[in-house]
Amino acid sequence: MESDIRITIFTPTYNRGELLKRLYQSLVDQQYKNFEWLIVDDGSTDYTEEIVSNIEESMSTSKFVFPIIYYKQKNGGKHRAINKGVSLATGELFFIVDSDDMLPSKSLSYIVEEYAKIRGDQTFAGICGLDADSEGRIIGSGLQEEVIEESSIIVRYKLGVTGDMKEVFRTNILRQFPFPEFPNERFVPEVLVWNRIAKLFKLRYFNKVIYTVEYQPDGLTKAITVIRRNSPQATCQCYKEMLMLDIPLKYKLRALLNYLRFRQRLFKI
Repeated sequence: MESDIRITIFTPTYNRGELLKRLYQSLVDQQYKNFEWLIVDDGSTDYTEEIVSNIEESMSTSKFVFPIIYYKQKNGGKHRAINKGVSLATGELFFIVDSDDMLPSKSLSYIVEEYAKIRGDQTFAGICGLDADSEGRIIGSGLQEEVIEESSIIVRYKLGVTGDMKEVFRTNILRQFPFPEFPNERFVPEVLVWNRIAKLFKLRYFNKVIYTVEYQPDGLTKAITVIRRNSPQATCQCYKEMLMLDIPLKYKLRALLNYLRFRQRLFKI
């Protein structure tokens, strides 16, 4: 039964309390109802905790009530928040939804519909849909076919699919592949772990939008070069592992150049 597929909507957040209200409303509007909202506050200094408490209080008058789990930890970066979230999650699926983004009302319905088709096949780590902006424009190339069942390595590097997409992993898979935590670094590229998973598992990609993005001026995407420079161990590990993948030469050369570029920072730690 599709209705027994529980999803953990996981939101790592840092000083984005006001934006959580908008995300919460998009969760209320979901057609599929079997989910929990797990928030890991990565050491916010704004009113995030109070805002989450107010959201929980407002649910008392709502027709649709779902579990909200709030956990606050010392600031350590999104990857540490994900590791904590995976350890706390009770859902079969783990869906990372950033605090500044939203979900279309059919998002979770599409996810369980597609996941149900591969639920019994343990060669799949999960499913993956498309991102779009607030105007509904797809981020990147989209898929060449309605469904692709391949690893993310093949989809990205051999089929040439570009742009942000949204993976929804089995929670038990993520527990097998925690993010490495380097001392004094607050960033690990998600692709480092996604590539590790892709060496053993595939995803069911489908050509439907399940995620609405809104890039913030102070977000990770806008300042990614500076953020990677400040976390050289994780960044170099990511590019080093890319060099060992079975991918076209042009991507390996790009990874090598970036590895050498950020490696210089290792000697300044």
